[in-house]
Amino acid sequence: MRNMSVTCILMCVVLSSLSCVKSDLELGFYDKSCPTAEKMIFDYVKQHVPNAPSLAAALLRMHFHDCFVRGCDGSVLINSTRKHQAEKSALPNQSLRGFDFLDRVKSLVEAECPGVVSCADIIALVARDSVVAIGGPYWNVPTGRRDGLISRSSEASKELPAPTFDFTALRSSFSSKGLNLKDLVVLSGAHTVGVSHCQSFSNRLYNFTGKGDEDPSLDSFYAASLRKNKCKTPKDTTTIVEMDPGSFRTFDLGYYRHLLQRRGLFRSDAALATDAATKSAIIQLVNSPLEVFFKEFGLSMEKMGSIEVKTGSTGEIRKNCAVVNV
Repeated sequence: MRNMSVTCILMCVVLSSLSCVKSDLELGFYDKSCPTAEKMIFDYVKQHVPNAPSLAAALLRMHFHDCFVRGCDGSVLINSTRKHQAEKSALPNQSLRGFDFLDRVKSLVEAECPGVVSCADIIALVARDSVVAIGGPYWNVPTGRRDGLISRSSEASKELPAPTFDFTALRSSFSSKGLNLKDLVVLSGAHTVGVSHCQSFSNRLYNFTGKGDEDPSLDSFYAASLRKNKCKTPKDTTTIVEMDPGSFRTFDLGYYRHLLQRRGLFRSDAALATDAATKSAIIQLVNSPLEVFFKEFGLSMEKMGSIEVKTGSTGEIRKNCAVVNV
C-alpha cells in the first residue's frame, strides 16, 4: 500500500512538471457573487467592438501577452512607476493597445460588484467576446483567476515569443507554457485579424543576414510589393501592414493560405511551414471547413487561458487594473 502511495506521488510530480496549464477554474464562477458580470462584459463588447473591429485583434493579443508572462494574472495591465519598469514597458508590449477599453469594462463591473471580478478574468472574457463580435469563434472561458502582484519588464522581454523566432525557438517557447505544436499552429491563426508595424519584419525585406539581402523564404513578389507600397525604408516605424492581406478584419483561413504561398509576414509565421508536422497541420486546416479551425482555435484558447493561473487566496482582486491594491 505504501509503495502504491509513493508511486502515485511520484506520478503526480512528474505530470505536474510536464505542463504549466492548470484547470483550477470553473465555468460560471461568478454566478452567485456577481451574476450579471459576464453579460455586462459581453453587452459592452458587442456594443463597441463592431465600431472598431481592429480592437478585437488588439485585445486578443493582450490576453496572449498576459498569459505568457507569469500566467494569466492581469500583470500586463500594471503601470510602471519611477522606480519600477512593469511589463507594459517591455519592447514587445509597447505596441499593445486596448488598456482604456479594459479600464472602462472594469469600471462597469466594479460599479455592480465591487472587489469581486478580477482583471485577469476580464481580459480573458473581453478577448473571447471581441472575437465573437467580429464573427470569429466562441470558446468557453472558465473563470476564477486572481490578479498577480508582480509585473516586470525584464520577464516580458524574456518570455514573449518574438516575431524573429525560428521554429525551434517557437516550439520551445510554447512547450514551456504547456502548449503543443497543434496549439502553436492554431493560436498563430489569430494573425488572421492582425496587423504589424514594419519594424517587426523589415529585416526580412532589407537586411536579413546583415548583407543588405532579403529573406529567401519570403515570396520575392510579395517582398517587392511590401517595399514599394508599405515599408519603403528600412527604418519605417509607423506604417501598419495587414498580416492577412485582403481579409484582415475577418476571422478566416486566409492567414494559413498566405503561409503556404510563402507570404507570412513574420519570420515566426514562415517558420510554421518549415516543420513537417506543423505544415501538415496547416494544410489540413486549409482543406477543412472553417468550423474545424474555429473549434480547434477555441480549444487552444481555453488551454492557453489556464496557463499558471492564480486561484483561491493567491494574488488579489485589483480595484484598479493598472495598480496593485494598497
